[in-house]
Amino acid sequence: MAETSISSGSSLAIKHYSAALFANTLRGATAMENLVGPVEPTSAMQNIAGQTQPGMPVVRIDNLMKGAGDAVSLDLVDTIGGEPLMGDVNREGRGSALSFSSMEIKIDLSSKVIDAGGSMSQQRTKHQLREIALAQLSGYFPRLSAQTALVHLAGARGSQTGSDWVIPLQSATNFSSVMVNPVKAPTYNRHYVVNGANLTQGGQQLGSIVSTDALKLAHLDLLRKKIDDMDQPLQAVKLAGDRAAQTSKMWVFLATPNQYSILLSEGSLRAFQQNAVNRAAYLDTRHPLFAGEVGMWNGILVIKNERAIRFLPGESTKIVTAVNAATATETDQVINAALASGFAVERGLLLGAQALGVAYGRTKVSGMQYGWKEHWYNFESNLEVMGEVVYGHMKTRFSTDDGTGSRVPTDFGVIAIDSAVPL
Repeated sequence: MAETSISSGSSLAIKHYSAALFANTLRGATAMENLVGPVEPTSAMQNIAGQTQPGMPVVRIDNLMKGAGDAVSLDLVDTIGGEPLMGDVNREGRGSALSFSSMEIKIDLSSKVIDAGGSMSQQRTKHQLREIALAQLSGYFPRLSAQTALVHLAGARGSQTGSDWVIPLQSATNFSSVMVNPVKAPTYNRHYVVNGANLTQGGQQLGSIVSTDALKLAHLDLLRKKIDDMDQPLQAVKLAGDRAAQTSKMWVFLATPNQYSILLSEGSLRAFQQNAVNRAAYLDTRHPLFAGEVGMWNGILVIKNERAIRFLPGESTKIVTAVNAATATETDQVINAALASGFAVERGLLLGAQALGVAYGRTKVSGMQYGWKEHWYNFESNLEVMGEVVYGHMKTRFSTDDGTGSRVPTDFGVIAIDSAVPL
């Protein structure tokens, strides 16, 4: 166990010129924390009569707080279709059956312990080590939640690393336990790869991707057209106080820093940024989604995320092929090993409403979602502080009618877009 120890003569010990404590700034929860919206367990049954269901991309579910259990079930009811019955035709026994699809989110306990040092360590520094430990945990857990959400939505961890990443690589033995619920590759009908001026459906195109397959504003136009052509499109994102939610539908594209930089390099930069300003004017209050580095194109609000789901040439990721679309069976796909030097593949995410569910339970420490506990040891000379949370994340996936009567596994609120980027 690593122990915080401030020895005599340490650079952290009190000196007459000691004035402040500086903390390394890591990439925090970033845009992900602005994608969360509360939901009541019954609201999933509302507004299904041919309307888009309002909501945010990340749905928070707190009903596990009310009783025992380690899982919550989410149910999707299909909107009825078919021809009407006309005139005096016999209608008895000819009712359309309600059709449901379900998924389950499990929860588990995640903890982080910090050694806050001993009596002499505290004596030798002006800084309150206990308060510093609490501040560290207050930053750690939002970062953990944001990264967990990102990996589940993307269906992959990728290979980007750094001191701010707290999720292990997918090859790590503890990856599954940290993620709590299975990380599922994008379904075939919710996965596109930039292929020149086009978007090719399915991840097999990753084996042929080249350095010129960069994400452009024209691809956002293609995405919008695909949404409009879908029988069951991504539900539009609805923000509180949005007076244009029905007439000017909006989706959110979570771009990697490299993808966002390429979009900014196009000649339509002024319109790209001004569109976001114009759309924000329809909100009663300024929403944090429109703050920071954002742009808008054809109804798609583009937000720069601070992290990337990145794949290097020759690395492998899980995909669902066209042959396996009906079962969502995953296979390995190697990123084009001949991709030009200095380039990689990064995954952007087009988000609609209810793309991810986050279920919360209760910690024994506080009876709430998050808990804080202190532990004195070594004859009450040394202090450890622990933070914990009980929750589970999972991408919403249901089996939906593909238009022919067959039910196909479908990522309900997210489409993965892979493109080549320079590093």
